[in-house]
Amino acid sequence: MATLRYGTFAYLPPLTDEEIGLQVAYALDNKWPVSVEYTDDPHPRNIYWEMWGLPLFDLDEPDGVLAEINECRAAFPNHYVRVNAYDATLGRQTTALSFLVQRPATEPGFNLTRTELGGRAQAYGFESYATTKPAGQRYSS
Repeated sequence: MATLRYGTFAYLPPLTDEEIGLQVAYALDNKWPVSVEYTDDPHPRNIYWEMWGLPLFDLDEPDGVLAEINECRAAFPNHYVRVNAYDATLGRQTTALSFLVQRPATEPGFNLTRTELGGRAQAYGFESYATTKPAGQRYSS
C-alpha cells in the first residue's frame, strides 16, 4: 500500500527528533514563524488541519517548538502531525516549509472511485477508508 506523501520530506524515511530540530532551527534562522497542526483526515485536499495552539511567533530556539510537537503527539498519538513554517516577506502568509513529524501506526489507504460521464468520459475521485469512522476515532487501535 502506498504511503501518503505530505510536505517537503515526503519521500524520505520519518525524521528523527534531532532532524526535526535541525529543520525547525533552519526555519527560525530564516525568521519564519512555526506552527504545529494535526488531523485524522489525510485527504490531500484537506488543507485545513487543526492547529495545535497558536503559531509560535516568539520562539527563537527549536527546543520550544519540539516541546509543542511532543505535546501534540502525546495528545493525538493516532493522528498525522505536521510542522509549517511561514514566510511573510511577500506581505502575506506563505508556507515556506511544511513536513510531517508523525503518522498513525496504521494507514488504511484510499478507495479510488470511477464515474462514467457522457461521451465515454470518466471522472475519478478518491476517499480515505479512514473517513468511514467518525472524526477522532479514525486511527484508534
